[in-house]
Amino acid sequence: MGDSLSAEYGLVRGSGWVKLLEGQLQKQGSQWTVFNASISGETTSGGLARLPKLLGQKKPAIVFLELGANDALRGLSITETEKNLRRMIVLSKKTGAKVLLLGMQIPPNYGQAYTKKFKELYPKLAAQESVELLPFFLEGVASNAALFQQDNIHPNEKAQMILYKNVWGAMAPYQSLLSK
Repeated sequence: MGDSLSAEYGLVRGSGWVKLLEGQLQKQGSQWTVFNASISGETTSGGLARLPKLLGQKKPAIVFLELGANDALRGLSITETEKNLRRMIVLSKKTGAKVLLLGMQIPPNYGQAYTKKFKELYPKLAAQESVELLPFFLEGVASNAALFQQDNIHPNEKAQMILYKNVWGAMAPYQSLLSK
């Protein structure tokens, strides 16, 4: 479950980090497949509305939650974002799925208090709900303008390998599950 950062916005189809992850699983001979339920522009409320049906249909072993950036870009309440993400985590765990929460950060122009609370939201949720966390999904990308499309918002194709490696590293606790 993600937004444009995972939905291959502005990229050639099949070149995003999710496809790279799927390719790695195939190389390892894993029986698992990857279903990308990401939609450009998605907010946590939209993700929460879609999640129950997807959980029932797909019965995932691992749910990746890469949402919240659009909430922040729209200046939505951090309390509401937290509530939506928590509900998505709880719903996923109730089905027996493991959860990997992909943390986001926002530029400081939203004000120090909002920026700080948003950054702290992900580690707080991961700790409280006992799920794995990638502290900052865009680590190694965010500070390099050459890794962004012309809009300076969306990572380009060169950035996808870095994003994939960030996620793959955060998946370390699930490696035994992936080999089944």
